[in-house]
Amino acid sequence: MSNLARKYQQQYKPIEQTEVQKQTIRRKSLITPGEKILAVMLVIFLAIMAVQIISSQANVYQINMQIEDTKTAIQEQEKINGDLAMQVSDMSRYEEVWKKAKDLGYKLNADNVKVVGE
Repeated sequence: MSNLARKYQQQYKPIEQTEVQKQTIRRKSLITPGEKILAVMLVIFLAIMAVQIISSQANVYQINMQIEDTKTAIQEQEKINGDLAMQVSDMSRYEEVWKKAKDLGYKLNADNVKVVGE
């Protein structure tokens, strides 16, 4: 092909322009915004409930410690009460009462003794 033919072809032949239209392809998200909000709310709810459970367990632990401390104090007081009951029984024997009466200056008067019947 000569130059003249080529020029002719170029003049009268419509120019093929390859216009590539850029199409924005919208890809649909797998998770919708509503589902995202629900997921965030669920995570927040679970976090709040976890904190609530942990604080409840801490309160239960403290109360159990107080109960154990109270039980220990009760056992100690029962031991003290038992010791005092033994001292009372020892001191209420006749010999101990008579010894204490002598120390206070009391004398035994056989005429003044009354027997109480059962």
